[in-house]
Amino acid sequence: MSIQTLFSTRSLATLLTASVLSASALASSPVVVSSKIDTEGSVLGHIIIQSLEAAGIPTTNRLQLGGTPIMRAAITSGEIDLYPEYTGNGAFFFDEADSDVWKDATAAWGRVQELDFQANELIWLRPADANNTWAMSVRGDVARANELRTLDDLAAYLANGGTFKFAASAEFVDSASALPAFQEAYGFTLSADQLLVLSGGNTAATMRAAAQQTSGVNGAMTYGTDGGLAALDLLVLEDTRGVQPVYQPAPLIRADVLAAYPQIAEVLEPVFAGLSLEILQRLNGDVAVNGADPQQVARDYLNSLR
Repeated sequence: MSIQTLFSTRSLATLLTASVLSASALASSPVVVSSKIDTEGSVLGHIIIQSLEAAGIPTTNRLQLGGTPIMRAAITSGEIDLYPEYTGNGAFFFDEADSDVWKDATAAWGRVQELDFQANELIWLRPADANNTWAMSVRGDVARANELRTLDDLAAYLANGGTFKFAASAEFVDSASALPAFQEAYGFTLSADQLLVLSGGNTAATMRAAAQQTSGVNGAMTYGTDGGLAALDLLVLEDTRGVQPVYQPAPLIRADVLAAYPQIAEVLEPVFAGLSLEILQRLNGDVAVNGADPQQVARDYLNSLR
């Protein structure tokens, strides 16, 4: 994939041309690759580093640098060159949280790409087809027995009297953008008896409650790519009506660095294209649940693509 195919507007092309002209000094410098401090950030960061090194592109490892504000400040200041970020965070970077554009995967990627290039000369490369957003998940045995794949299926199951008890944080239960939004969109209501409200927002606790059937729980608040989902046999129910913003992980890179190493886009495109929801869940689970080294997990994933 050429750099030019990433853009469709004249303004972006103009900015990119300026970046190309300033890139010669960077052509021999290592690409500083970083990531957030969580499990997924580490896995994706190692995948990026190993992919670039295999393509002959020198790198500097700055993985697990910090949370989103730290990463944002680091890349906009030029302290780092490349890290995995989530498309839906553009809603907060550019104060557009009320826009529905962030609930459509293609539109969200296009919007954040345009805004960040114009404001900061940052380029969002092709994202993975995985959505790390707030989700409602159910036990695998319940899903298989009742053919539950989507939240529409859950609504029909509940309307027919299906047994359901859901573990979630108080924030998820009370926030207008979380459980109330799911209930309004899909036409179901969970009673107090159908909820187990846990303190804090840790999905590890809600997933454990579902896996162990604590107080009859068979559903849990999760994030779409939580590492424990596959290990605990929990299924994310697809949000077919687009209630939640889409958070697809994508390589975010400084334009002058991409101009210096234009092959980066081509190198990373198939790598992120291969990261489906199920695969990313498995990779995260290998690290978070099974204790595997994220560097080895990244290596095994890349070997599977060959």
